[in-house]
Amino acid sequence: MNQEMLERLSVITEEEREILNGRTEIDRTRYTKGDELITSRRTEVREAFHIDSGKMLEHGKLIRIRPHTRFVHFPKHKHNYIEVIYMCKGETTHMIDGETVILRTGELLFLNQHATQEILPAGEGDVAVNFIILPEFFDTAFEMMGEEENLLRDFLVGCLCNDTRYASFLHFKVADVLPVQNLVENMVWTLLNDQPNKRSINQVTMGLLFLQLMHYTDKISHTREGFDQRLIFQVLGYIDENYRDGELTELSSMLGYDIYWLSRMVKRLTGRTYKELLQIKRLNQAAFLLLNTRLAVADVALAVGYDNTSYFYRIFKVRYQMSPKEYRKNNRAL
Repeated sequence: MNQEMLERLSVITEEEREILNGRTEIDRTRYTKGDELITSRRTEVREAFHIDSGKMLEHGKLIRIRPHTRFVHFPKHKHNYIEVIYMCKGETTHMIDGETVILRTGELLFLNQHATQEILPAGEGDVAVNFIILPEFFDTAFEMMGEEENLLRDFLVGCLCNDTRYASFLHFKVADVLPVQNLVENMVWTLLNDQPNKRSINQVTMGLLFLQLMHYTDKISHTREGFDQRLIFQVLGYIDENYRDGELTELSSMLGYDIYWLSRMVKRLTGRTYKELLQIKRLNQAAFLLLNTRLAVADVALAVGYDNTSYFYRIFKVRYQMSPKEYRKNNRAL
């Protein structure tokens, strides 16, 4: 990370100064409203206390960053917003829904609204930045990931929404991925320096970040509770990269799973067969090429993996209710 930004994020905060001067726990009034504070005090032994976005964000704001509070145990808590943690330097240890996650330099941790989190004390050299984000901030990012049905996009939406069917967190081990590092640092810089139009800039930057992360699904940490989610990320990521000629036999060999078991798991977890998922991706890509290139329809079909042009015409019409030529004519972008 840029040294100047790192130095700014490393400065001892007022809250941390209180802890270093003898305070033995976090000041919950910084995180929770009065009525919720009373309730959390009564039930803190059994339950997580709730951090409220109204205390963490100014009125009308969709995103804010704050350095992670060091030197103290951060007790079990939930929050009514999405949290993204970027580890600038050092490491922090998180217990999320009973599972231990160690976040190291350059890594990202996404937590949705039903995650229960607890954080062990961090030292002065462990510098993390927390992005506090309301769900509507991601609207631009999801649009950038494609208006057409996009399976990876839909899955990420599910993970980031308050839906208990999905994993409560996504841990991306992307310290060695330069574009991801640059995009995260751009967002931090924009928010630290109160850049004009920072909301629009960061919404687009978040979209670019998602597009990058979609290509690194292999860098999502393996979690016990999130095994199904991880498997689907791997399957959808493979299709995204190999839609022209990707085969289930090759994928099963790469992942080390029996092909029949994998086929059944794909159907159970997505409601579609591998062949159906592949066809959705191919036709989405064909639609993109029709609108954004001058390739002949036969060449578009070939480019997305169909040697039989007649078959391509037939399945395209079933999906879009018009022929490829009509689709190009009615929606032409060029």
